[in-house]
Amino acid sequence: MKIAFIVDPLDEFKIYKDSTFAMMREAVARKHELYAMQQEDVVWHSGAVTGHAQRLHLTGEPDAWYRVEPAQAKPLKNFDAVLMRKDPPFDMEYVYSTYLLELAQEQGARVFNNPRAIRDCNEKLTIARFTQFIAPTLVTRHAHLIHEFLAAHGDIILKPLDGMGGTSVFRVQASDPNLNVIIETVTHYGQRTIMAQRYIPAIVDGDKRVLLIGGKPVPYALARIPKPGETRGNLAAGGTGVARELTPRDREIAETLGPLLQAQGLLLVGLDVIGDYLTEVNVTSPTCFQEIAEQTGFNVAGMMLDAVEHAVERR
Repeated sequence: MKIAFIVDPLDEFKIYKDSTFAMMREAVARKHELYAMQQEDVVWHSGAVTGHAQRLHLTGEPDAWYRVEPAQAKPLKNFDAVLMRKDPPFDMEYVYSTYLLELAQEQGARVFNNPRAIRDCNEKLTIARFTQFIAPTLVTRHAHLIHEFLAAHGDIILKPLDGMGGTSVFRVQASDPNLNVIIETVTHYGQRTIMAQRYIPAIVDGDKRVLLIGGKPVPYALARIPKPGETRGNLAAGGTGVARELTPRDREIAETLGPLLQAQGLLLVGLDVIGDYLTEVNVTSPTCFQEIAEQTGFNVAGMMLDAVEHAVERR
């Protein structure tokens, strides 16, 4: 197959932990051809969506890990699969990319994840579809409602709806002397809608990343343990990743959401679970492939390529 990856700049990859790199390495092992392009390389011209794609070769070297050929404009429908792996932020440029990729689908391109599903599934708000699995949650921009929610629960988390990697996530209690300024900051003085969630003490045991591939759960989660004095388990915020077998509750959540999300065209999803509660549904560029594989021996990238190949064959 010819597989095109829409990615961040290749020079910025940390190949020792990058999940996209793990997919690329697995694809090469299966004799597939790799192509790389960035977000700005996808264009609509003369009625067709094309990508200025570079043929990508993996060298096997840790530093100069790749070699590329000169870019050529190719209709996205000419690739067997196009994998959207651009990292957030999910800004308007990301939205525009989903529109272009949706047009490409109409012309015959096979895009994973489905661009409309990426656009429709806000990574924070999608949990509202699955209230049986979530902790008490509020979505608002009104300070007085946040104060009422805090009064009801005593200890809460505040976070923006478009954040990533734990950025701008605050834990607040009623006694916090900075409470008002935190609310003002995170809501931009009432101009930005945010999410408030009851604090889940089980975060000390890790914020678990449960991967869904082709609607089925990877049998291991990566529990991201917060560093001392921190409430965020995100690896980007200094958390430590520990692979663990899925708990019965993890499986219940994953097996309920898996078929529903796959039906929307979401081939790869990263669920965030703290204790027994679903906290986020990540659909843009879920990670943790390499950490799970290294600690358990389970070939997550292999499961991903199996799902891509199967999806392409069905088309």
